[in-house]
Amino acid sequence: MGRVNEKVVLVTGGAQGMGAAHARLLVAEGAKVVITDILHKEGEVLAAELGTSAIYVRQDVAQPEDWCQAIAAAESKFGALHGLVNNAGIASMAPIEQFPLEQWKKTLAVNLTGVFLGMQTALPAMRRAGGGSIVNISSIEGLRGTAGLHADVASKFGVRGITKSAALEAAASGVRVNSIHPGLINTRMTENFEPSSFPIPLGRAAEPQEVSRAVLFLLSDESSYLTGSEIVVDGGLTIGVPHTCPAPAKIF
Repeated sequence: MGRVNEKVVLVTGGAQGMGAAHARLLVAEGAKVVITDILHKEGEVLAAELGTSAIYVRQDVAQPEDWCQAIAAAESKFGALHGLVNNAGIASMAPIEQFPLEQWKKTLAVNLTGVFLGMQTALPAMRRAGGGSIVNISSIEGLRGTAGLHADVASKFGVRGITKSAALEAAASGVRVNSIHPGLINTRMTENFEPSSFPIPLGRAAEPQEVSRAVLFLLSDESSYLTGSEIVVDGGLTIGVPHTCPAPAKIF
């Protein structure tokens, strides 16, 4: 308990799924959390569940003015901002020849421009607080290609890259910037996916809390020497080409 005691953290896309799991764990470990989302009802319910350690602010991460309001709410309510989790994201699938331009633009606006705006707006607040940590949720789609997920792949590669360029600039201010790359996670976005169809060495999808533990680590002082780094949480999905290997012979 208390690994992020009294740190103030803003979590985007925090009303459900992985974002809600992040918020719950951070509060359990002593943080004050600002939950942002466009899902107003779900966000208010979660904030009420978490009590005085959390507030909900409606936010469209693609809108600069919403970022200004969210950061201002964090400083007004809790006095500072020490951490940012750029978690909000969307995805859609279609062959590249049929991928709708509007969906391409929307995905990049949320997944990539939202991360850019978040870092741009949060960094001055973190400097005022004396430093902090930014965690950008990318994906294994930021490490490799996946047929049909063209906008998601482009945006998540972008998040991976801007994490590194921002880390170079922010280090002098005592702000660390890292990325997390989840694989198949049990959320509403993946409820129609069958884990057995994926060559996951650990043989299952992850629970959201398993990603949250990596988020907690990067926001805590335990990761004080990590910046510009990538943490892959994918059960081994991206580590190699799967093939059948005979079991080792028993030795008696």
